[in-house]
Amino acid sequence: MNKNFFTVAAFYAFADLSNVREMQRIFTHFLKKEDIKGTVLLAHEGINGTISGTKAAIDQFKNFLKSHNLHESQNFKTSTSTVDPFPRLKVKLKDEIVSIGNELADPTKIVGEYVQPEDWNSLISQEDVLVLDTRNTYEFSIGTFEKSIQPETTNFREFPDWLESLESSGIDKNNKVAMFCTGGIRCEKASSLMKAKGFKNIYHLQGGILNYIEKVDEEESLWQGECFVFDDRVALNHNLEVGSYDMCHGCRMPITEADKLDDEYVRGVSCPNCFNTKTPDQKKRYADRQKQVDLAKLRNEKHIGATFQSNKK
Repeated sequence: MNKNFFTVAAFYAFADLSNVREMQRIFTHFLKKEDIKGTVLLAHEGINGTISGTKAAIDQFKNFLKSHNLHESQNFKTSTSTVDPFPRLKVKLKDEIVSIGNELADPTKIVGEYVQPEDWNSLISQEDVLVLDTRNTYEFSIGTFEKSIQPETTNFREFPDWLESLESSGIDKNNKVAMFCTGGIRCEKASSLMKAKGFKNIYHLQGGILNYIEKVDEEESLWQGECFVFDDRVALNHNLEVGSYDMCHGCRMPITEADKLDDEYVRGVSCPNCFNTKTPDQKKRYADRQKQVDLAKLRNEKHIGATFQSNKK
């Protein structure tokens, strides 16, 4: 593989998968054969994942998905990286491909209205539209759309509780809600739940933020900041290039260069977000691990635990 260039693919599809254990075997065999790394989640409701490999390998994987009726072009997004963002391959079986923990959320039965990236600005610029960021607080903190609100959730499974409190507040369920997330999958679940609960005018950004920043020119964009991604790149800018954030190994929160100057930042161990929440044993374990990562780097090897370690010196 060309060590200077990797294609990263984020994808999902809702589909009825009956024999997920057999699918796990088939996917693992194919991905290993193509030297593709990353994480793939399989559940009875479909597939979700982010992987990396050569462009040729990812193209082969796209054809592989098509052969299993699991490829949806609007939900298959690629970007590039000069470093391999994944240390290994994991193909995991899950109860849900994105966990919301509420059986009312079923995108195969009901879902909000899809909005194309080219029409998104017009929708969220309307004064009577609530713009809802369904991602987590740390994702929201480094970038979001103008006017958006975030339900102060640190995990997507908290969304149903937030929605319940919204209903208790007496909100008019005829109000327009425009929601978005990284690649679209969380909005599929969230919009499905809201529609099932009687909300009438629910819209969501098709393909998510990644689709938007690919299709909309930066000069016309209403996106502010960078987009958090769940791999070693941490965040992407409007050109789908690696952004300015790094990641703390202790809490996996995005951190800035200013954070690294703080006394509570210890590379591979802690940052100002988590310094006071980690035990001495945890800090020692993280420090020992970082030492092994550094030693492996000196030997020109990649330590298997090097995920989320700094590539931005």
